[in-house]
Amino acid sequence: MPEFPQPATVIGLDVGGTKIAGGVVSLPEGVVLVQHTIPTLASRGGEVVLEDVERLAERLAAEAVAMRRTVHAVGVGLCELISPRGDILSANCVDWMKLPVRARLATIAPTTLEADVRAAARAEAIFGAGRPFRQFLYITVGTGIASCLVLDGNPFTGARGATGTMASSPVSFPCERCGQTNRRTLEQLAAGPALVSRYNESLPGAAQSGHDVLAAATAGDNAAIFVTRSAGDALASTVGLLVNVLDPEAVIVGGGLGLSEGPFWDEFMAATQRYIWSEVHRGLPILRAGTGTNAGVIGAAAAAWDFKAC
Repeated sequence: MPEFPQPATVIGLDVGGTKIAGGVVSLPEGVVLVQHTIPTLASRGGEVVLEDVERLAERLAAEAVAMRRTVHAVGVGLCELISPRGDILSANCVDWMKLPVRARLATIAPTTLEADVRAAARAEAIFGAGRPFRQFLYITVGTGIASCLVLDGNPFTGARGATGTMASSPVSFPCERCGQTNRRTLEQLAAGPALVSRYNESLPGAAQSGHDVLAAATAGDNAAIFVTRSAGDALASTVGLLVNVLDPEAVIVGGGLGLSEGPFWDEFMAATQRYIWSEVHRGLPILRAGTGTNAGVIGAAAAAWDFKAC
């Protein structure tokens, strides 16, 4: 597992599609000393979102100084593709491709950019449920769905950094009964916004968030139960495929929906066993993230300090 050369105070920023979480993280303990969350509101444009992130980082830096701590680094986990060098490769949700993100945050401390799913997976490897395993598969389910293979404590980046897009490509196949071809992606079936849109097809305006749909399902709403169970089944089919291909020691699930209780999680757990082909894999642990909703903040901080130490 990565080791930190000396104690450090690092600002971790988790920039997601729905919210931006930031915290002052003490390393090597991985303890969040103070944390704040603001909405992303990505439709306003990348520049406005970056201004919000700058203000949040400055606020956290001031609070670190008030605690008599020096900020050694800033780590940003972004919900986009990030190259091994820290270059932004996509603008699917937050468009920062042409903005000097690192330079603007470097006024606080040296800044590292990382893909949010790899940051969260790193947190699980060092501080969370991944500690006992040499290799595991991390899945995050929230506004989006992504994955990261972790090998010997290190998130696998691939050749270009474009890993983790397990839910972004359609799996097209024609229905044998009606002939219609499905072209929806896993995110369009099982991510938070998909749960809302699918549920609201039957009850317009009934849900504002994925958690609203989960609550309705737990309360016995049949439409919500169908949406959440079908989403859990769709997620399980892809996770089962990844287990069959990658042969991990464990699967660790995080993200707002990934950490939820009720029909979504129950169906996901049951269906994953059905989609795993080999008996060798049937008993592999499927665990919730040990660092919980702090995974992105802690992981972004750990990525920054690990990079700075290299």
